[in-house]
Amino acid sequence: MTDRWRLLQHFEAEPGFNMAVDEHLLGGGQFPTLRFYTWKPDALSLGYFQRWTDVPAAEKAGVVVRRLTGGGAIHHAEELTFSFTAPVTHPLYRGPVRDSYERVHDAIAAVLLEFGVHAELRGDQVVRSDVANTGMCFHKSTDLDLVWDGGKGLGSAQRRTGGRVLHHGSIKIGRTDLEPGISTLRSHASELTPENLAKGLRARFPELLGMEMEPDELTPGELARAEARAEHFRSSSFLHRR
Repeated sequence: MTDRWRLLQHFEAEPGFNMAVDEHLLGGGQFPTLRFYTWKPDALSLGYFQRWTDVPAAEKAGVVVRRLTGGGAIHHAEELTFSFTAPVTHPLYRGPVRDSYERVHDAIAAVLLEFGVHAELRGDQVVRSDVANTGMCFHKSTDLDLVWDGGKGLGSAQRRTGGRVLHHGSIKIGRTDLEPGISTLRSHASELTPENLAKGLRARFPELLGMEMEPDELTPGELARAEARAEHFRSSSFLHRR
């Protein structure tokens, strides 16, 4: 039986706005929501619990925001970001937390195979992308991350609050100077774009995850709230929170 999901897409969206939209979706909604987005300008997002001083790249990144989800910092360039927001009782997120990561990552791995990428959960593998003391998400892997070519290429994190879950993830298409050593999709699909990757995921998720996706736009009220809230995520007080 398929499940009705709202589908939102925001390509080349402002970094603070991206975080504000996901905050709004975490707060509630009539339907669970899947969102694909990219960032303009490129930005670095700190994990919710990170200190600025734990991430040397923060001084070099230009635009920096803080996410609502935990984990390490991510340089949002040459990638596709996705977010799922749903009640914690939803079948995709019901049960042990690690099971929900496996469900989502296994589905993405099946789609990446169509782009010639043999991605798999890291498990007990030792990967070359693990680098100490950078504070970067893609330099610290877990057994649930997706790896290929000996390095991490997809990482994600969740925030659960008020009976709902926000699941952020980043799929690396290309590499940047702030994240050396990671695996990317471009080594297998040189012409791949975030839009094409999102299209591939949209095409297969209904079958793989039992989702019926309905393309939608933010309502005027949602858009106004997100634009008003965007500054918070790039504010000095939030970035340097203790």
